[in-house]
Amino acid sequence: MNIHEYQAKKILKDYGAPVSNGVVIFSLKELNDKVKLLKSKEFVVKAQIHAGGRGKAGGVKLVRNFEELNKEATEIFGKILVTHQTGPEGKEVKRLYVEEASDISKEFYLSCLVDRDSSKIAFISSTEGGMDIEKVAADTPEKIITTKVDMKETVKIEDVDKILKIFNFNVDQKKVASKLIQSLYKILLEKDASLIEINPLIITKDERLVCLDAKMSFDDNAIFRRPEILELRDLNEEEPAEVEASKHDLAYIKLNGSIGCMVNGAGLAMATMDIIKLYGKEPANFLDVGGGASKEKVSAAFKLILSDKNVKGILINIFGGIMRCDVIAQGVLEAAKETNLEVPLVVRLAGTNFQEGKDILDKSGLKILSASDLNDAAKKIVEAIK
Repeated sequence: MNIHEYQAKKILKDYGAPVSNGVVIFSLKELNDKVKLLKSKEFVVKAQIHAGGRGKAGGVKLVRNFEELNKEATEIFGKILVTHQTGPEGKEVKRLYVEEASDISKEFYLSCLVDRDSSKIAFISSTEGGMDIEKVAADTPEKIITTKVDMKETVKIEDVDKILKIFNFNVDQKKVASKLIQSLYKILLEKDASLIEINPLIITKDERLVCLDAKMSFDDNAIFRRPEILELRDLNEEEPAEVEASKHDLAYIKLNGSIGCMVNGAGLAMATMDIIKLYGKEPANFLDVGGGASKEKVSAAFKLILSDKNVKGILINIFGGIMRCDVIAQGVLEAAKETNLEVPLVVRLAGTNFQEGKDILDKSGLKILSASDLNDAAKKIVEAIK
């Protein structure tokens, strides 16, 4: 789960990190009153969307006075921002963050994240702040250092020194930066964050260290024990189909292909997507209905797939272990009738009660293609949509 910059900065501030003062605007009517809380005469207006590249898309503006502030805020609020992360459809700006402007002397990059390969926490440091870290890694990898730390209560002093070495801070800046490292680490552990990114981390002209931008992502699987983080969720920033899926406890991710997939088990779902690509088509989604889904849950999953206008055919691939194939078949049947199914449907069932499930589908009177195995299923759905 992602959160907005202003929310991330509030968490950083609560943990003692150096952050500029700012106010969030939900309506242009709030602008003048809220900005009076800030002490600066110059401001930065920032569109609040869950995507990088806002500045290049015109979503971040430096303003010199209140007149400029009102003008830029009016232009940005409600605008559709298209960045390299939003896709061509873009995202509508429904919140603005106005903060006190900073005189920037230098820009750096700092992040920490869960490194699954090593089961450690990785800190990434770079002198190339304000840029996409992927581009820096590709073009000038020597300007990035990665420090992996063991899961302890705090980050060891020697590890802190490794993380900060590339920045060449003075004594005072190093003290502040050392505290920042511990704050990021503490947030990661105490809030179940999976990524915290400060880009850029700046030194001002009066040599202060400030987190100028912040991004945080949290582990969806741990949200149940972090209600204070769940409160920060902005459903407007999420794919509507994925929001609907979460209501039914379905693991769903929308993709750009034409073949909808319904599978039980993440590994089997990945294999199903791979074999669709092998036969020359693209999956329209990742959808794992889980190991013990009810027919109501299966029906909801089926409707979710069909809500995607790009779907030209559906492949259902179920291996019945805990889940019974006849329950799956009944759910598919009910959903197909309710939605007046018009696209090709291929079903591969195996495992518990698979014959009963196959009989239900065969006797349904619907045009459902049965497959003997995964290879056969992929071949049939690709041929069916041509």
